[in-house]
Amino acid sequence: MELFGTHLPLTDFPRVKSLRGLGTSDSNQYARRLADVFDYRNTFYDHEPRFDWANSTEPAASYDFVLSSDVLEHVAPPDDRAFRNAFDMLKPNGVLVFTVPYDLDTSTEHFPELYEYGLAEVGDSTVLVNRTRTGQLQVSENLVFHRNGTGRSLEMRVYSEKRLRETLVATGFTSVKVYSDINPEFGILPAEAWSLPVAARKGPFACGIDTMRDVMQEWRELKKTVRRPLWHRVARRLGVV
Repeated sequence: MELFGTHLPLTDFPRVKSLRGLGTSDSNQYARRLADVFDYRNTFYDHEPRFDWANSTEPAASYDFVLSSDVLEHVAPPDDRAFRNAFDMLKPNGVLVFTVPYDLDTSTEHFPELYEYGLAEVGDSTVLVNRTRTGQLQVSENLVFHRNGTGRSLEMRVYSEKRLRETLVATGFTSVKVYSDINPEFGILPAEAWSLPVAARKGPFACGIDTMRDVMQEWRELKKTVRRPLWHRVARRLGVV
């Protein structure tokens, strides 16, 4: 929806190498397909190719889309740096699509004074030891970790939908959409009313001339196949026919 303006399953994505995207620890279940059809690069925090949400070195206005699946809740505070970096990386009509665990009303920042910190094993538990900017020593117990591949990542916060919206708007995103729609034909059946996919647009939906050219070329190649109705809908939505 955010790239082509119409419902389209991943398997039917057109090959549009003019669309540039960045993934952050994306699953191979969809990262490989994205790399096949787009100018897309997947990145990781702990190994190459590296990307740090809090300290991005990516060039400004260089991506059509940025993806993040259950990563932003692990970024050290202040988390608004991550959203600002995403905003800066996107082209004028780019979109950030992400998921994080969130509640509808309550937002909790677990370690608001985090500065110089590390994890330590004490007995049979893990604790976080932090020295604040003022030099105060803090020890936090009962930590929450999420599985991350073969390792684990510390949960830094639990968002609320309200806080997410406010942070994204304050960052400069012009629209924020929470995808709560039920689409059984695509296997999309949200079990709850929270922790749903979020799309934050830097600017209004638009199809660049290069994208239009790529879509039109593939539509010409496929228009005689059984997928013609679908591709005609995509081409019409993007204004190429």
